[in-house]
Amino acid sequence: MSAIRVTDPADPRLTDYTRLRDVNLRRHLEAEYGLFMAEGDKVIRRAAAAGFRPRSFLLTERRAAALDDIVSVYDAPLYVVSEDTAHRLVGFDLHRGALAAFHRKVLPGLDEVLSGARGIVVLEDLVDHTNVGALFRSAAGLGVDAAVLAPRCADPLYRRSVKVSMGAVFTLPYTRLDDWYGGLEALRGSGFHLMALTPGEGSQPLREAMAGLDPSVRVALMLGTEGDGLSSRWLEQADARVRIPMAEREVDSLNVTAAAAVACYELARRSG
Repeated sequence: MSAIRVTDPADPRLTDYTRLRDVNLRRHLEAEYGLFMAEGDKVIRRAAAAGFRPRSFLLTERRAAALDDIVSVYDAPLYVVSEDTAHRLVGFDLHRGALAAFHRKVLPGLDEVLSGARGIVVLEDLVDHTNVGALFRSAAGLGVDAAVLAPRCADPLYRRSVKVSMGAVFTLPYTRLDDWYGGLEALRGSGFHLMALTPGEGSQPLREAMAGLDPSVRVALMLGTEGDGLSSRWLEQADARVRIPMAEREVDSLNVTAAAAVACYELARRSG
């Protein structure tokens, strides 16, 4: 398809790309149109390779030919704009010079995501998109099988999550629990041993706890919010409480993304 040159950031054809840093606007717009945004040609290629269907492409003039091989495969318009127009449209300097709006897929059911999985992460109400993206990157890179999200957890397909994950959100199977209050019972019913990551009193070193499990046991590693950690209800429902031992007494824990990386390594090490 021939490139469509656009000079007006208010052109309705570019609505998908409006004010990408306005979280409330983007939540409303992306939910209404069932879309998500991929930034940078590498991430765009990974979204396409994962089977997501593009709605349109937006490239700056200096990057106008960067996705020719991808654009030629799809019946989706390619809009080319100046860097100034891009800045006024999206709200920041588009250094990578490439954006694409993709159609979302229907999330798979819990049974489908858990099928064949031996080690998963379960995220309770992580609200920072950067943290969710980083966690997905660690989980996918270290060999965790899937992720399950509580209802209020941040959207893995929000632009910032996608960007930070470097496209790992496209490859790591995930879904959301419909029920925060009783959702963990569905995991237990599928044979998962629920391990709550917490520095609190009574927790056991993670590696030690992993080593004490029968190799056939499936493990769900639970991670809580950025500030308060796991809720009291989820802690009470856990089969075990585990921690990452700290060498420095004045440091009781790592931040959630660092802790998740270490924990995902231990989880994948056991499964592998």
